[in-house]
Amino acid sequence: MDKFYNYIDGAWVEGESYVQNINPSNTADVIGEYAQASREQTQAAISAANAAAHGWARSGIQARFDALDYIGTQLLARKEELGELLSREEGKTRAEGIGEVARAGQIFKFFAGETLRPGGEALPSTRPGMGVELTREPLGVIGMITPWNFPIAIPAWKIAPALAYGNCVVFKPAGLVPGSAWALADIIAQAGLPKGVFNLVMGSGRVVGDAIVNSDGIDGISFTGSVPTGRDILAKAAARGAKVQLEMGGKNPLVVLDDANLDVAVDCALQGAFFSTGQRCTASSRLIVTEGIHDRFIAALTEATAKLRVGDALKAETQIGPVVDKGQLDSNMRYVEQAVAEGGTLACGGELIGGDGFYMSPALITNTTPDMTINREEVFGPVASVVKVKDYKEALRVANDCEFGLSSGICTSSLEYATDFKRNAEAGMVMVNLPTAGVDYHVPFGGRKGSSYGSREQGAYAREFYTTVKTAYIRSV
Repeated sequence: MDKFYNYIDGAWVEGESYVQNINPSNTADVIGEYAQASREQTQAAISAANAAAHGWARSGIQARFDALDYIGTQLLARKEELGELLSREEGKTRAEGIGEVARAGQIFKFFAGETLRPGGEALPSTRPGMGVELTREPLGVIGMITPWNFPIAIPAWKIAPALAYGNCVVFKPAGLVPGSAWALADIIAQAGLPKGVFNLVMGSGRVVGDAIVNSDGIDGISFTGSVPTGRDILAKAAARGAKVQLEMGGKNPLVVLDDANLDVAVDCALQGAFFSTGQRCTASSRLIVTEGIHDRFIAALTEATAKLRVGDALKAETQIGPVVDKGQLDSNMRYVEQAVAEGGTLACGGELIGGDGFYMSPALITNTTPDMTINREEVFGPVASVVKVKDYKEALRVANDCEFGLSSGICTSSLEYATDFKRNAEAGMVMVNLPTAGVDYHVPFGGRKGSSYGSREQGAYAREFYTTVKTAYIRSV
């Protein structure tokens, strides 16, 4: 069986131990054995990044452009091959896997362009004979801890801006999906970067993640994952003054008003709640529906949900792949059972599907109230709940009554309601007649409240995290 190593200081390094990468569509399929870094190896990667930081921070913009453009070109050229690998290890459909790799390539291409647009300002001083220059400089060494649900796109939207703005990287991917991370690292290793600029350390959060979070050699931490882990990272990083960027999930509402186009609303709910097996922080997990359209919407959505084809992620006919692993599958089923126990009605799905993988039928739960557990906690699976409300005013209140604030959507033909919702939805991203999941790579990504902490990811706004501003005063002599 093939073994895959960590990448430290410009060299591939054997691990202290190895873990098997299991295909959730077919648990008998082992993709490979992936190295687990020790605490000492992680520290070696951090030291290498620090040694390379000065030179990379002062590298020319052409060198950065060339490296990022090469990475983007390779990802796009190999999107089918790498998309299949992604789907094989994570469980989203092959089409979704290919699309994610393409997005990663586009992200690197975008930030290749950003290297040529570093920005800055020249301002007059309030004092005669003086000028002021505002410039941006790299933050330093960035520790990156990424989740399993987007195993190549999320690393891309962290690594690309970090390198573009002159930072060095120590990258720890999620343990469930090392294959995509390793493939990305292999491409980066061939991009001509100086040794130590980019480092891959696969391993557990307890060992590798803890070493990154607590190291004085890490100037900033970009994390995507659970709320408890994110808050723990924030507390530890703040204690030593490191900069932190956190994305920690959502419980996203999709409001459906009486005047909505029924077909559009059903499609938004179906795609937002169940595609990618519902394993998206932007998933439409709360469907808030006004009473005039409620019954028709439930009937149409139930029919459409029942027709979704669940199966092996690599089969062409599959629309919904497996859950990522048994632990997540068990958690999903517990949430469904608890929702019914608290008074909800299982209108469709929510059943285990036999086979050699971790399969469940997408669950639609109706007759729920805002205070139920299913409407308060993030499930992270193909499970959606429905809350019936009287009117728009109540719908907006229920939509905002949540500790999260990542993405929020509305289906309506009313310009008045759409405009009001865009203004008053307490979320970082708002969708009108669109699924709450699905975003562009060239604009900011992030939320409010418990969903996010720190500056936004993606687009030109990424520079807010990966750079620090310098103000220089100049007197002519």
